[in-house]
Amino acid sequence: MTVQEHIAVGAPAKAAPAVELYDFRRPTTLAREHSRVLELAFETFARQWGTQLTASVRIVSQVSCEQVVMQTYDEYASGLPSTTAMVLCTLGSTDAKAVIQVPAAAALGWVTYMLGGIRPKPVAERKFTQIEQALVRRLFEDALEDLRYSFGSLFVTPIAVDSIQYNSQFAQAAATADLMIVASFVIRVGDTSTTATLAVPAEVLLPQLGEANPTSTAVDAHDLITAQLGGVPVEIALRLTPAKVTPSKILGLAVGDILPIPHPQHRPFELAVDGQVLARGAAGANGARLACVVVSTGATNPDFNSEEI
Repeated sequence: MTVQEHIAVGAPAKAAPAVELYDFRRPTTLAREHSRVLELAFETFARQWGTQLTASVRIVSQVSCEQVVMQTYDEYASGLPSTTAMVLCTLGSTDAKAVIQVPAAAALGWVTYMLGGIRPKPVAERKFTQIEQALVRRLFEDALEDLRYSFGSLFVTPIAVDSIQYNSQFAQAAATADLMIVASFVIRVGDTSTTATLAVPAEVLLPQLGEANPTSTAVDAHDLITAQLGGVPVEIALRLTPAKVTPSKILGLAVGDILPIPHPQHRPFELAVDGQVLARGAAGANGARLACVVVSTGATNPDFNSEEI
């Protein structure tokens, strides 16, 4: 048997790599700039949601955002438990709906706290009664207020609670191919924690995010540079007229020595940026703080000379 035959017989066959079709017309990956903006918005919403839960259930609660991705609605729904609480929310005139999904058992535990319970007993996933549904609906109406506040100008579409579904496969909040912005959360209420998701149609959020990786033409490069330099912070110094001394004088300095400063009492101080004298000013005050009053500049004073003594 040759070496090649031995390798062919002994080595296990490698599985062919899985190939997924990708539609460049409908990318399912968020641009880095968009992803960061959305992560900050969802993190703000998580903090607000945690505060709202604490006030509603009267138990210290904390919500943290774990991940923000873009998926088709089919991918999102297939990753949910078959039985769970899905709060469907209308979005103005948009056909697709937003979805807030939490385990029904967790929501029932929150209701127990709201009704004065101390330690909720574990319950199975089930539909809410009318009273439970009214309380859960109120919780998520408050959460939507936090969502609108947290997103600000990113969320311009009116949103409201529509209905509560319990089967993720039958709750058709959007078409299977519709893109959704999906955020995953970890909710901790008292000693118990659970996971939740919030899915918003991408068409509602992406238009407010603008173009990814915007570019500027070189036609107005001079104006852009001027505008940018105009906003760069620099250090400005208010100083006396500098004195010239020899190195031997500096090396021989001792405690108690006096260095004469060639600055007459009637002359204003110098205003310098990076050693370049640009104006002159007098010492003053602004309330309880020291300030400088500009008395002349190089552009307005033809006799301005930084070397004058």
